[in-house]
Amino acid sequence: MDIVKQIAQELKISERQAAQTIKLLDDGNTIPFIARYRKEATGELDEVVIRNLADRLTYLRNLEARKAEVTHLIAEQQQLTEEIQKQIDAAVTLQELEDIYRPFRPKRRTRASIAKEKGLEPLADLLLQQLDTPPSELATGFLTAEVESVDAALQGASDILAERFADDASLRQVARHYTWNYGVIVCTAANPEPTQQDLEFKMYFDYQEPVHKIPPHRILAINRGERLKALKVKILVEPQMIYHSFRKRIITASQSPCADWLNSVIEDSYQRLLAPSIEREIRNQLTETAEMHSIKIFAANLRNLLLQPPVRNHTILGIDPAYRTGCKVVVINQYGDVLATTTVYPHEPQNQWEDSLTKLAALVAEYHVTLVVIGNGTASRETEKLTAELIKRHHPHLQYLVVNEAGASVYSASDLARQEFPYLDVSMRGAVSIARRVLDPLAELVKIEPKAIGVGLYQHDVDQKHLGKALDEVVESCVNHVGVELNSASPALLRYVSGLTLPLAERIVAYSREIGRFTSREQLKAIKGIGEKTFQQCAGFLRITNGSEPLDNTAVHPESYDLARKILSLIDYDTSKLSSLDLQEIATALNAGEPTVRDIISALAQPGRDPRDELPPPVFRADVMDISDLRPGMILQGTVQNVVDFGAFVDIGVGQSGLVHISEISNKYIKHPTDVLQVGDIVTVQVLAVDLNQNRISLTMKISTQA
Repeated sequence: MDIVKQIAQELKISERQAAQTIKLLDDGNTIPFIARYRKEATGELDEVVIRNLADRLTYLRNLEARKAEVTHLIAEQQQLTEEIQKQIDAAVTLQELEDIYRPFRPKRRTRASIAKEKGLEPLADLLLQQLDTPPSELATGFLTAEVESVDAALQGASDILAERFADDASLRQVARHYTWNYGVIVCTAANPEPTQQDLEFKMYFDYQEPVHKIPPHRILAINRGERLKALKVKILVEPQMIYHSFRKRIITASQSPCADWLNSVIEDSYQRLLAPSIEREIRNQLTETAEMHSIKIFAANLRNLLLQPPVRNHTILGIDPAYRTGCKVVVINQYGDVLATTTVYPHEPQNQWEDSLTKLAALVAEYHVTLVVIGNGTASRETEKLTAELIKRHHPHLQYLVVNEAGASVYSASDLARQEFPYLDVSMRGAVSIARRVLDPLAELVKIEPKAIGVGLYQHDVDQKHLGKALDEVVESCVNHVGVELNSASPALLRYVSGLTLPLAERIVAYSREIGRFTSREQLKAIKGIGEKTFQQCAGFLRITNGSEPLDNTAVHPESYDLARKILSLIDYDTSKLSSLDLQEIATALNAGEPTVRDIISALAQPGRDPRDELPPPVFRADVMDISDLRPGMILQGTVQNVVDFGAFVDIGVGQSGLVHISEISNKYIKHPTDVLQVGDIVTVQVLAVDLNQNRISLTMKISTQA
């Protein structure tokens, strides 16, 4: 297989682009580095295409390695023929290759292997020839002490052929194709008297749907119900068409006395061996596809969450709400430094409402707090009301924001949190995490295991290794997209920078403390483990504000500093003239690639640029509403908290997110909610319905002017 050609065709790119990108990957370059700083080589492939290319490269190389292994294993059995070799060479998927190898794979002792031990394989071959002799007559010649009757001989021959048919790659493909296109997934309740847990899957107690139509989120729900023993699941398919197709391939002499016997073998092969195997394969395929889809949605949500704009120039009071143990309160400045901590007990069982208001009002006044940030966990709603009263009675200038606190407890108990705040209680560290999530979402959320952030669907049901890899790639992509301020970044943030690892990140932070602060990117080379290659990969993504080299505060890579200075000299270092430059003319004059020149001009025009600042800020609130205040027709502004297959959950400030079903997102047809919405989007919605008993809110983005 020509891997370069194959990848180029699949990704619809040129073979040159594929070959050059593969070479860059093989040379140890990271994907963010290739996407940002090797655009001439890749033909400006973006990061998504490069990641897809890298994944396909790994798959196809694994396929080639497996082909070599399968060829060797069959040759060892002295059964490798020219025809089998052609089939192996032509295989384009691992599934196809494993089907070819299946008849040669060592098996545990089966009915077929026992029959072969009794010498009945020649009888099976004879019956398959479909002679004019009846099967019973053919079987008499194979009676022995171990095979005492004609029926036993024919049963043994049937077992041998049944296994042979079930292992045949072409027959398996027929059954697989038919089951996929015409099979139906059928779910029933597993227990006559369902438990409370079982009732979560009530909609699937009597449910069926065509295999090829069932959406990913339903597959994951059904799998969970089956795993929790609430559901029984099977795939039903009408087998007559499969039998018909098998007969056409196997029965070559329909008038032979052996034809009816072979027909019974075909049915036994399918029902006993092939159907259960194909059902497992298709269930696995459905699950794998559903998991990949779920991971993709989780990754997209995580990316949008990480890239939320920082809330700058605020002194923040962060609250981690609780009942019995009290609300943990911290005050942080605009740089994230902890200025004060306390605990208040406004809720059950202490009910120190007035005392809590007094303490919070004093903190706001003393530290000139401008924003209150509340975690959305236990007692969040009551704490929101406390904050609204604080604003109304004491500090009308204040505003508040409720944030997703998922993962705060994971961070607060981590080694990193202990290193950052050795003097703080575990629960108080969680309040710091909540407050800092607004100050700089990316810098804070990278400290938490991505899957603990909670913006997915069924994330605990999918392959955790694949999920972890995908989410780590998202974090890496976001960190390098934004860039990192070298003198203030934590090891948790630096570890995701192109080319760096956690040990290197820790050495960078330690070295920064040792020398006071970095004044130049070049100083990185003094750190053990950062050689030329590592420096090349990471330098362009690290920023230094007010350093000795102004270009260190831009996305210009050090390897292009000379080129950047030449561009600046053409305009007498007057950056206001950058927009007047002719890109093609400059690239030709300086013998440089147009993409690189374009990126340098863009970086020079906006030194220290944070791409997140171009996004709308979060919605701040000053008062609190309750779900009971909602009425159908009300129009509100909200923030998208999560996007799933069937819609999006929007926080409208009533303590319970409302669901905008996919059918209510747009007047135009959309395939998926992510076509229109992203986590963090500020949207205008209209209330459709409120169910106080179920605590459910239905919303629409198709706003009616007649409310």
